[in-house]
Amino acid sequence: MPATLADLGMPLVPWAAVSVVLPLTAALVAALLDRHAHHLAVPMALAGIAVAALAILDVVRHGVIETAIGGWTPPLGIALRLDGLGSAFLAVIALVGAGVTLFARAGFGPDAEGRETRRGYAFWPLVFCTIGGLTAIAIAGDLFNLYVGLELLTVTAVALVALDGKPAALAAAMRYLLFALLGSLLYLLGAAILYVAHGTLDIRLLSRSADPETATLAAVVLMTAGLMAKAALFPLHGWLPPAHGSAPAPASALLSALVVKAPFIIMLRLWFEVAPEIATSVVAQGLGALGAAGILVGSLLALRQHRLKLVIAYSTVAQLGYLMLVFPLAGGSGEQQPWSAGAWTGVVFHALSHALAKGAMFLAAGAMAEAIGDDRMDRLDGVGQHLPIAAFAFGLAAVSLMGLPPSGGFTGKYLLLTSAFASGQWWWAVVMIGGGLLAAGYLFRPLSRLLAKREQPGALVAVTRSRQAIALGLAMLSVLLGLLSLGPYELLQIGRPGSAVEGLSS
Repeated sequence: MPATLADLGMPLVPWAAVSVVLPLTAALVAALLDRHAHHLAVPMALAGIAVAALAILDVVRHGVIETAIGGWTPPLGIALRLDGLGSAFLAVIALVGAGVTLFARAGFGPDAEGRETRRGYAFWPLVFCTIGGLTAIAIAGDLFNLYVGLELLTVTAVALVALDGKPAALAAAMRYLLFALLGSLLYLLGAAILYVAHGTLDIRLLSRSADPETATLAAVVLMTAGLMAKAALFPLHGWLPPAHGSAPAPASALLSALVVKAPFIIMLRLWFEVAPEIATSVVAQGLGALGAAGILVGSLLALRQHRLKLVIAYSTVAQLGYLMLVFPLAGGSGEQQPWSAGAWTGVVFHALSHALAKGAMFLAAGAMAEAIGDDRMDRLDGVGQHLPIAAFAFGLAAVSLMGLPPSGGFTGKYLLLTSAFASGQWWWAVVMIGGGLLAAGYLFRPLSRLLAKREQPGALVAVTRSRQAIALGLAMLSVLLGLLSLGPYELLQIGRPGSAVEGLSS
């Protein structure tokens, strides 16, 4: 049972709730500060990391923490729940959010004459609202509040894509909006079916009452399709490359690292906590096949791109495909599967590592684009000599994306590979190894250009080492996640659903 504040005889500060209120309050303050809003970056980065650390410390000490809003418990009230999965996601939100806001200070402040800019005024409230929506998803204990968090993400993320106001950015934002609205409609329809069938949307209560009947199956299928559209999972990925390629680099980092992970976190809760019994072998293998197709298609398209941000964006499509492999590797046979725990933990490790690495990669790409004036691959020659820290950050993030030791990406893929061989599903191991080789191919292209000789080294715009170091910090964290994996591994076991241990449909 989750520990409530009353059970623990507190006065415990509800740090999970504070983690949502803090960025939303900052968004309101940023709107009032006008041209001075960029000064919130440093205090909010420090406060966000501190609050996340305190919330995680409570979970480590007391287990799953539940906070009933207004003292009313479900099904009459709303409960916030923070478990190991939510805690890990909260930590990455705080770290990537801090990196994005610190990096963005130079580009989204007042102009050279001290006047407010349209981009600067819009960026800060939007980015803080996005972080608030992400934290709400990390701690929400019911499907409706998860929907509220998703919609907040949709509104702010679409606006961030359109921030520059260029025709390509506006078109990409419109495409993103259409996919997101479709996802919202499907998710809300599925949630309505579950509410009619079971009288509650609380995840813990649904886990006790939901059964593999037709209504539950229809609801979960609809919600999964909606979440796949919002997460840009194959084949509903068409909005992601133009959106991430058109958005400003800090926004792209936030979108690729975190915004597309939030719907998948909900998918994990939906399948492993609400209705694990409906995951038959056919369904699990089908979801895995979509993931494998995403790895292949995303990787091949990344190999063909001539813009650095589009290479990274299509890489996200490919890397998201690995997340879908948790479904066949976690079972669907109806029998106990001891390798399921490794698959569930491995896919979460992969998601966390990818978030840190992709945040670092987009910020490094943003620094390079500032230096050369655009992000065309044929202009990257020798940029590594001019921006050595950004180039090193890009290379270190590439190590994690390729799944090389000792990175967090290696830990996640190692656990998935172990589960594939333990379950006798060797073909998923082939997919993962092939995806790693393709990742090496499309990431070697920009890396080789960064290390090449530049004929006119003085023709580049200077980018401060401190901004490059932010990207390097996130890249180093993606490696440290693998080197210091025991702590995160133990955190993820707190409140882990039984189906993650025994297997789906068991």
